[in-house]
Amino acid sequence: MENPPNRERWRSRITDDLWGSVIPFWMEHSLDREHGGYFNQLDRDGSVFGDDKHVWLQGREVWMLSKLFLDRGDERHLDAARLGAEFLARHAVGPDGRAYFQLRRDGSPVKLQRKIFSECFLVMAYAEYARASGDGAFRTRALELFDRVLSLVDDPSPLGRPVLAGQRPARDLAVPMILLNLVAELRGEPGTATFDDRDDYDAIERRCVAEVLLHYDRGRGLVREQVGLDGTPLDCPEGRLLNPGHVIEAGWFMAEHAARVGDAQLEADAFAMMEGALDAGWDAQHGGLFYFLDAEGFSPTQLEWSLKLWWPHCEAMIGTLIAWRRTGEARWWQRFEQVAEWALDRFPDPEHGEWFGYLSREGEVSQRFKAGPYKGCFHVPRALWMCERLLAE
Repeated sequence: MENPPNRERWRSRITDDLWGSVIPFWMEHSLDREHGGYFNQLDRDGSVFGDDKHVWLQGREVWMLSKLFLDRGDERHLDAARLGAEFLARHAVGPDGRAYFQLRRDGSPVKLQRKIFSECFLVMAYAEYARASGDGAFRTRALELFDRVLSLVDDPSPLGRPVLAGQRPARDLAVPMILLNLVAELRGEPGTATFDDRDDYDAIERRCVAEVLLHYDRGRGLVREQVGLDGTPLDCPEGRLLNPGHVIEAGWFMAEHAARVGDAQLEADAFAMMEGALDAGWDAQHGGLFYFLDAEGFSPTQLEWSLKLWWPHCEAMIGTLIAWRRTGEARWWQRFEQVAEWALDRFPDPEHGEWFGYLSREGEVSQRFKAGPYKGCFHVPRALWMCERLLAE
């Protein structure tokens, strides 16, 4: 593998942003020392503009802080992770076993979603906090909730989504990709405590991979968000929807899995999926990745389709670096530089720290807040942390 002459410059730039700007922002502004958990509605300067707490973001922050502790051994990160983990253990799951989506500051439930993602990110949080803290109770919580997730995937009726007469039988990309990542998180990184005392991981992973590949149109190099049950394209706006960031994230999940099991063909498919998403999603006029596109070139019905969001660029930075490390091909390094240069020139806030989340198509700040119901302490620090490691290895 050829070592790019500017590799160290990128590593330094990413390290400075992660440890000098992003992590300090969350450690200073998000910790709720009075009630536990984290403030996740933060204005540009970290001011709290709403104190409700969104469970999937609480779980993501516990996971991230636990990762940082395991990586660096800084007790401040473990203490901050404990603040969220114990709050979630007290308040996140209702009597029926469902995880809430939104809580009041004190933990009182506000809202449920008809989706499984709150549960999924709680599993990740509990598992990683159990590794960081050595607290076996959280290990038990993680595995019990994982079983709950599996049951909801197989029988979603408890989610409260009725099947209506005209509904198209379809499958969504989000479910198999997040479940694949969930198993990877339970397995853990080499050298860390694993949750391997169960024998269904391999079967779950095979099922997830097969379902993700049903969304992949090899002939066109596109991955649709929704397809028929057998993978047949659906001729409707939902069936033509492309989400480049989602595809890239699914792609690097698949690539990491393929590397672990030694499946060269699956790894090649994963990289092809990411490349197709980058080709289709890159804005040739203004740069950056579109949020949504239509596979047949119709105007997307999502009014925010042309916004440039933080998380697709984060996923693209991770994915392109993984592809470069695995293949050694210069084109993947060039892709990484293209995405990273655009993102790091526009998203970070040099005055108050962290990243803006939402930019216009032209790359100007659209919304100034740093944390809201969908943006928390996750995509930015995860991407910078992973990229730092990939560049340093």
